[in-house]
Amino acid sequence: MVQILKKWFDKYFSDPQAVVLFLALVLGFAIVIYMGGMLLPVLASLVIAYLLDDVVGFLEKKGVPRLRGVILVFLVFIALMVFVLFALIPMLSSQVTELMQQLPKMMNKGREALLKLPEHYPFISDQQVTNLIETILSELSSVGHKVVSASLSSLVSLITLVVYLVLFPLLVFFFLKDKHLIIQWAKGFIPKEHNLIAQVWKAVDPQIGNYVQGKFWEMLLVGLVSGVVFAILGLGYSILLGALVGISVIVPYIGATVVTIPVVLIGFFQWGWSVPFAYLVIAYAIIQALDASVLVPLLFSEAVNLHPIAIIVAILFFGGIWGFWGVFFAIPLATLVQAIIHAWPRPEPEADSIPS
Repeated sequence: MVQILKKWFDKYFSDPQAVVLFLALVLGFAIVIYMGGMLLPVLASLVIAYLLDDVVGFLEKKGVPRLRGVILVFLVFIALMVFVLFALIPMLSSQVTELMQQLPKMMNKGREALLKLPEHYPFISDQQVTNLIETILSELSSVGHKVVSASLSSLVSLITLVVYLVLFPLLVFFFLKDKHLIIQWAKGFIPKEHNLIAQVWKAVDPQIGNYVQGKFWEMLLVGLVSGVVFAILGLGYSILLGALVGISVIVPYIGATVVTIPVVLIGFFQWGWSVPFAYLVIAYAIIQALDASVLVPLLFSEAVNLHPIAIIVAILFFGGIWGFWGVFFAIPLATLVQAIIHAWPRPEPEADSIPS
């Protein structure tokens, strides 16, 4: 057994660069898993700076000095942040409160609809419907307790949130302003012979940049269009549902399926089986179809060559160890793993001896 392990180690770790890359990956994952919550403002600001750096680079190409471009882009970012904090979040909070107040009426309407099922479908018994109602009520009660607990815990961590709101924009500014200094500092920790790391980064960088920026614009456009369409149709809680639809695009395949439930249920409770409800379902289906067939190919010009099974496994794995950010970066991280597997040095297979 020892000889087998030694042979395997010599085969895949004989190159010192492979050892360095492996240790860097282990260190990176350890930091994310054990210190991710602590470093959340740093990681989040790094993502935002990564998104904004392309805008700064565009201004530089137009002849604007980097510092001036950084200040201009940063001021626009602060304006957007103020809008989100003092306009968008209060509107979402108001609609969530209104939804919670209307929830008992919706539950009663849903119970009445379920109790009528045995009349139309004889194979469904009254006992099955009763059990289903009890299960739903139990789950809703559990969700309610979790929401209350989260609210209480958020009050306790209010000071932490305020500190984060101060640190977050400062970190974004300095990541943008001192980008080249930070890169030079980071290079000091990389061995001079780093061809393997450079090869992996060259394969992954375009896809990560394309994915993060594309996903940001996809979230914004899908959420905005959904909210406007819902408002035009007269659907209640249109801003909240539009935001949910926008956030749902983070998780491929699963997100759209999950967010369909609240959209359809709220539409049903508001209109029942009617023409407006049919218009809602058709409009929502068109939005999802346009997102999948037009917007995604347009935004993600660099194709992510991953099988759907690999994407789902990546979402489950990285989401389990890193929460929201793990889900958001599941595809880039899976692409990183794929690039490492392809670039990992392997000894040339020994040619079989041909008998004379």
